[in-house]
Formats: sequence, structure tokens, C-alpha cells
Amino acid sequence: MKTITLCGSTKFKKQFEQANAYLTLQGNIVISLAFFEQSEGFEITKKQAELLGNLHFRKIDISDEIFVIDVNGYIGNSTKKEIEYAKKRKNNSLLL
Repeated sequence: MKTITLCGSTKFKKQFEQANAYLTLQGNIVISLAFFEQSEGFEITKKQAELLGNLHFRKIDISDEIFVIDVNGYIGNSTKKEIEYAKKRKNNSLLL
């Protein structure tokens, strides 16, 4: 059993849900996003965006792996930062 954090654009809520179900059914603990502001039209402030970004880094800290959701190869700036952050961690591997 692994703990896996999902990373990707908040544009792709459906794909997050699919990845969450798939990985959970394989016996993993899956950590996802709190909000899908882009796919749901939910607006957040810059301060809230920074808070959510920092929380996501902490989620990566407690995970064994990250799973990157890259619909049609799209990876935004936040996801790129999360991938780099995970790569710098010794005990964290990357799933694409």
C-alpha cells in the first residue's frame, strides 16, 4: 500500500476522480485536491492560491509517490513546480 498525491490542473476534475478511483481500487491511499476552481468556475484570491499550493506541497511530503494527470500532455506552471518538488525528495517517485 502506498500513499499517492494526485497532481495536475484543476481544469480536469473528471480525470482526477477517475485516477482517484483507479488508484484506490489498487489498494492505495490517494490524496487529491480540495478545490477544482478552474473546472467549477470557483474564484480564489492570490493568498488562497498560495495557501493551497503550500498545502499541496505538504501533501507531497507525506506521500510515497505523485501521480500526474496530464490530459493531452498539458501540465501547467503549478504542476511543473509540484513535479520538481517531488523529484527533489529522496523517498518520492513520479507516476505519469
